[in-house]
Amino acid sequence: MRLEAITWDRLAELLADRLAGLEPADGGAWLRVAFDGAPAARPGDLAGRVGEALRVRGLPSLVVGAEGFLRPALRLEHGRRDAESYYGGWLDTGALWREVFGPLDPGGSGRVLPDLWDPATDRATRSPYVQLPPGGVLLLHGSLLLRHWFPFDLTVHVLLSPAALRRRTPQTDHWTLPAFERYESETDPAASADVLVRADDPRHPAWRG
Repeated sequence: MRLEAITWDRLAELLADRLAGLEPADGGAWLRVAFDGAPAARPGDLAGRVGEALRVRGLPSLVVGAEGFLRPALRLEHGRRDAESYYGGWLDTGALWREVFGPLDPGGSGRVLPDLWDPATDRATRSPYVQLPPGGVLLLHGSLLLRHWFPFDLTVHVLLSPAALRRRTPQTDHWTLPAFERYESETDPAASADVLVRADDPRHPAWRG
């Protein structure tokens, strides 16, 4: 796997340039981009940088965290540290389709709900809808995203080696590590993503794409 050293700022600029010249695959009015990675890889940070780079280019964008669409308490029916549930049952994919992807389908309203549920309080967030104008870009970040059939126009995977993932994941969250091992085995996000970013050392990322 040959990767090129890069800075986070330069990476965001290159991704923004690529998005500025990209057309939605479905012929619609909005681009949809995935920033996939374990929480320790901080894919949301890169999504935010790209959003800022798009803003400078005059392109509207909306950064949405998948953690705002976790299932209510039902996801915890097997306990709070069940790796199988974390892998297959925590993300409310139906809500994401309904509130985020559906409005961005061709002919959609562009009216997106940025989050639905607060996983810390296990309560509805009651956030207002956000109008993403035609030509806007959805920047969705979260974990295990590429195992679902979401209609992304560009996918970015922020990779950590198993050792780096274990080292950078808080001890209290080590119970999630088997879920990421399974994800690597079943989905191979490093190979399937359009853009790969390796972030074992967060100060010195490298990329391919």
